[in-house]
Amino acid sequence: MQLDRRGFLKFGSGALALAILPKFALAATSATDSRFLLVLLRGGLDGMHLLQAQGDPAFAALRGTFVHAQGQPAALPLDGDFSLHGSLAFSASLFAQRQLLPVVAVAPPYRQRSHFEAQDCVENGTAGTGGTSGWLNRCVASMPDSKGLALSAVMPLAMRGSGDVSTWSPPLATGVDPILWQQLQMLYAADPALAPTFAAIDTGMEGTPAGRGQGGLRLPQAMAAAAKFMSAATGPRIGFVEDTGWDTHGNELAVLNRKLAELDEGLKAFHGGAQPIWRNTVVAVVTEFGRTAAINGTGGTDHGTGGTALLVGGAVKGGRIAGDWPGLGQSQLNEGRDLRTTTDLRAMFKGVLRDHLGVAGDVLAGRVFPDSVGLPPLSGLV
Repeated sequence: MQLDRRGFLKFGSGALALAILPKFALAATSATDSRFLLVLLRGGLDGMHLLQAQGDPAFAALRGTFVHAQGQPAALPLDGDFSLHGSLAFSASLFAQRQLLPVVAVAPPYRQRSHFEAQDCVENGTAGTGGTSGWLNRCVASMPDSKGLALSAVMPLAMRGSGDVSTWSPPLATGVDPILWQQLQMLYAADPALAPTFAAIDTGMEGTPAGRGQGGLRLPQAMAAAAKFMSAATGPRIGFVEDTGWDTHGNELAVLNRKLAELDEGLKAFHGGAQPIWRNTVVAVVTEFGRTAAINGTGGTDHGTGGTALLVGGAVKGGRIAGDWPGLGQSQLNEGRDLRTTTDLRAMFKGVLRDHLGVAGDVLAGRVFPDSVGLPPLSGLV
C-alpha cells in the first residue's frame, strides 16, 4: 500500500538505586487520578528510523539499504504503511493492545537546527527560545493540590517555575560529572572525527550508573523509578524523565540499536512498575527535532525538522498512527532534505492535558502555552 498525504488521527547497579528510593509524600492523590509522564530524548531522535514509513514509495530509495543492512533487526509491522524498529518489541506489543500511539511529522514551532534552542522551545512551551519557566511546571501550578517530580540531577527547564515541583536522583558514582557528560554527548556527535571515539566511550559506560541525564540512572532505571514514585498513593501526578545520546551524525545503526532497545526496556520497566495507575496514565516520548531524510556519508543523519513522538499508556487510544504524513518525495520534503512538520508538538500536548488531565482550554492557551491561542489541541488521543 502506498502512503499519500492524509490525516491519521535487569539493571545491575540500578537495582541498588531503586532500592534506596526515598519514601516521602509528594501529593495527596490516588490511583484513580490521571498521571502524565514526559520523556525527553535529547539529541534529536531519528523518527524515521524509529517509525519506518515503508508504505511511502520514496522510503526505499532513501532508507531501504540502510534499514536492511546486515545485522539489523527486522522491522515490526504495525499496519500496511508503518513499522517499528526491530528493537522495540515491547512497544509493538503495546501497539497491538491499543496502548501505543505514534504521532508522525511532529516538532515544536522552532524550525532551525540548534539542539539547545530546540530543546528550550520544547521545554518552555512557546514559539521562542530561552525563558525562565517551563510548560510542565505551569501545568502543575494550574492543577490544585498537584505536584510534580523530575528525575534529574538538576531541575530541567520544563519543570522550572512557581509550581510545586521536586527533583530526585540517586547518589552519584565518583569520577564522572553527569552535567559535563550530558553536554559532551550533545557536542561530540556533530564532529565527524570525534563521533566514533565518543560513541565508543558512551557504549563502554553502559554499565556505569553515572553520566546519564537522570543524574546516575540509565533510561530503563529512571523509568522504573518514575513508576515507583508515580504509582504511590501519595505520588506526583506529573513526572519528567530525560535521556541523552540521541544525536546520530555517524554510526547511527549501532547507536540506535542500543538506544532504542534502552527506550523499549524503559517503557517495559515503567509499565511493570506502574500497574496500579497504568490505565490512568499517559507517557509522552518526545525529542527536539527529527533528522534528515537521506543518510549522510558517515552512516548517520544530520539535524532536521519533522520527527516522531510516542504516546503510551492505558489511557491512550492507540493501535493506530496519528498525525498528517507529508510524504518523502523530493518536492514534499522541507528544504529538499527533511520530513516536513505538519503537527505542532504543543497541539499534541494540549490535547493530552485537556482530555487526560482536565486542564481547561483557556488555561492551556493563556498560561500553560501562552502564545498558542490560535493552535487547537489535537483531539482523540486519549
